[in-house]
Amino acid sequence: MSGFIYRISGPVVIAGGLENPNMYDVVRVGKEELIGEIIKLEKGMATVQVYEDTSGLRPGDIIKSTGMQLSVMLAPGIVGSIFDGIQRPLDKIRAESGDFIARGINVESIDTKKKWALKAVQKKGAHVSAGDIIAEVDETSLIKHKVMVPHGVSGTISSISDGEFTIEEPFATIKTETGKDVKVAMLQRWPVRMPRPVKDKLPMEVPLITGQRVVDTMFPVAKGGTAAVPGPFGSGKTVIQHQLAKWSDADLIVYVGCGERGNEMTEILTTFPELKDPKTGQPLMDRTILIANTSNMPVAAREASIYTAITLAEYYRDMGYDVALMADSTSRWAEALREISGRLEEMPGEEGYPAYLGRKVAEFYERAGRVHVLNGGIGSITAIGAVSPPGGDISEPVSQNTLRVTRVFWALDAALANARHFPSINWLNSYSLYADDLAKWYEVNISPEWSGLYKKAMAILQKESEINEIVQLVGYDALPEQDKVTLDTAKSLREDFLQQNAFDEVDTYSSMRKQYLMLKSILQVGDEESMAVDHGVPAEKMSKLEVKQKIAKMKFIPEEQIEEYSKEISKLAMDMRNIKASEE
Repeated sequence: MSGFIYRISGPVVIAGGLENPNMYDVVRVGKEELIGEIIKLEKGMATVQVYEDTSGLRPGDIIKSTGMQLSVMLAPGIVGSIFDGIQRPLDKIRAESGDFIARGINVESIDTKKKWALKAVQKKGAHVSAGDIIAEVDETSLIKHKVMVPHGVSGTISSISDGEFTIEEPFATIKTETGKDVKVAMLQRWPVRMPRPVKDKLPMEVPLITGQRVVDTMFPVAKGGTAAVPGPFGSGKTVIQHQLAKWSDADLIVYVGCGERGNEMTEILTTFPELKDPKTGQPLMDRTILIANTSNMPVAAREASIYTAITLAEYYRDMGYDVALMADSTSRWAEALREISGRLEEMPGEEGYPAYLGRKVAEFYERAGRVHVLNGGIGSITAIGAVSPPGGDISEPVSQNTLRVTRVFWALDAALANARHFPSINWLNSYSLYADDLAKWYEVNISPEWSGLYKKAMAILQKESEINEIVQLVGYDALPEQDKVTLDTAKSLREDFLQQNAFDEVDTYSSMRKQYLMLKSILQVGDEESMAVDHGVPAEKMSKLEVKQKIAKMKFIPEEQIEEYSKEISKLAMDMRNIKASEE
């Protein structure tokens, strides 16, 4: 299975002499046995992308094939861990080689010596097939790991037992239809570039509740949906992904920094282990998997990190969990594709990116979805990818190819970020193609008024944009009174509803009930103000009423007090009719 290095070009090595090489086989390169992967076969030569620094390699060095594709280890011990792009645990690497990753270091992704308390959920004699859950392990305080029958195996359980096992120790035996006995352990392996099979995909009918008002109310994403977050540097991409990771109602978070700057990943690595899950009070890491691939890590591992992340997400989806995958940022992943494509001397596409960039982006987002898994349960993967276009220009290839396949576009705006308006999602440029699909859920679970309130709010914000163009020509004082009311209501929507303080204990998260009551109160006050103006009351007088101050404070009112507070606002809004009567 050994061959030799023929030529070296950065992270790409051309090798010959390998016996029966296959695409995506993992190889060991040179004396230090650096990890690599075959990405091209042509005329007896294998092109290998090496996941480590290739300095010191030279033509003639030995290269060995493992005969296995690049795969991840799937077993208890994944959740709460911090991996690099090819599922090497960074804490174990640091223990062995210090603060810098040594070349050729080979550590197991998951501890193979730790014993886990396993409880069987199937009995001897039960007929099972691939994907069926046969045992459970308490992996963390928040995640119950469900051990599944390996793919390609079906038959009758001839033995199964509870107890403490390592991930490699068999705890059950399945007799297949052919009479073969298959021993089952907790550990499975799965090639990262191959999607895990499902029964069928389901319609997007349930929203991923994030607690962020601009997302949940204006531009919702469905469970199993896809969203793109393009924006220039400093516009808040990482901030919003942190908020979604902390507050979204997903069961499990997979956060992958695929080539992000080291300081941003450092912030995640230091803060996430200290955070508490807001819903349970347990450590947030008990439902989080981190994959840290910073900009100074090898470019090939950066390219692999996105596949490692989505495969881990699919594994937990198959257990019936709702998984949210945060990719920060796919631009760095695309740049890795561009560099490797250049090393392979492939014909470049637009701006030097490979011609197959669109296909690669689509293949990644296609692995999201809400599905019937093989054991009959329902699971989902929601993929949210940040994009970092140079200068915020979303006409560049990565942004455009992402927007073609994602159904939610949260357009981050540098002007809003500079004005300290967070989340800095521009309400005029953003959209969600799930809004109509989710309308029924909102009307049944929140209020029958929901769709009407949402459409009315969006119409007011659109109208504000049109009026502001007129203001620049004639000035505010020359506007009709009704236009002044529209601007006043739109300002309240922007500052009191869409703007949200991630550092305030109350405002950092808004339940759907609170969002509904806030939106309803703002629009009710706007309606009463409009009627008052129709009866001759100046708009300027309306802006000084107590109800306006109440609206501004509403976002800081705790959830348990919001119902009473909204009733106070409604009463004050109704009192605006007395102002009309006195003016008449």
